[in-house]
Amino acid sequence: MKAPKPLVEIVSTGRWLPERVLTNAELERMVDTSDAWITERTGIKERRIAPPEIGAAEMGAQAAKIAMCRAGIHAGEIDVIVVATATPDRLLPATACDLQALLGATNAAAFDVSAACTGFIYALTVAEGLLAAGRGEIALVISTEKMSGIVDWTDRATCVLFGDGAGAAVVRKSTNNRGILSSFIRSDGTLAELLWRPAGGVKVPVDYAVLDEKAHLIKMAGREVFKAAVRSMAEAADQALLRAGLTGEDIDLLIPHQANMRIIEATARYANIPMEKVYVNVERYGNMSSATIAVALDEAIEEGRLKPGSKVLMVAFGAGFTWGSLVLRW
Repeated sequence: MKAPKPLVEIVSTGRWLPERVLTNAELERMVDTSDAWITERTGIKERRIAPPEIGAAEMGAQAAKIAMCRAGIHAGEIDVIVVATATPDRLLPATACDLQALLGATNAAAFDVSAACTGFIYALTVAEGLLAAGRGEIALVISTEKMSGIVDWTDRATCVLFGDGAGAAVVRKSTNNRGILSSFIRSDGTLAELLWRPAGGVKVPVDYAVLDEKAHLIKMAGREVFKAAVRSMAEAADQALLRAGLTGEDIDLLIPHQANMRIIEATARYANIPMEKVYVNVERYGNMSSATIAVALDEAIEEGRLKPGSKVLMVAFGAGFTWGSLVLRW
């Protein structure tokens, strides 16, 4: 099967990470856990934590400014801002609108995509569709997450997993046969209660009982989520490769969602991609939800892991459940 012609390309990327590093050793003093236990089960050694005064919009704006500078564009040239986040600063308006104001991108349409850890792939797919349909020339795609704000720091099963960070990409119509070759997105809402925040919306508003029970924070059935993640990311990898007319052997770099090492290794094994072709930074940042792939992509570019013509597979799984994948030619 011949690879499809890309319609849009990623011109540049940027990332922003908090300075504060929370190590496993510090977590040992906070909850009943150990560095050995966390490392063995997740591969995580440390994660970044944003200060209280910095929210998702500001983190995303910092990453976006770097990507915009690298692309040589100014705020007035942006037609669309798509923000992926599971940790909005507030429920109304969209984080994208707050971020638009911080950037001064007054000519842009701005909105959020809520797809949890799969958010960056969903947001790129949405931006691709808008630009391909002629709804703009330049899109800014941002994944920004302050996971520390929705974690129960007394729950050792979840608090060791998550960190904060943001990544951004400037996207435009492809002019040189580089860009997105294929994408695949899917969801299954019947499994929502395996990974969710039971309260905090209009159905179960925050009250004293909710706060006492910590029902507004993340709850996760770890074993079931792991099985669903491996199965779904395998399907997503298959579908994106099939649609791009490629196999795992054609991929130069796999950038998976950085949930934990066991899921990353299982995904690579299923896609027939050796670990030396897999980008991994989970040990330094933990699970930053939608921001993991965006940050990893920016680091991979900076480290020279991507060359002109490199074929990249991105694959993710998150609450919803959502899952998805994307193949691009760099």
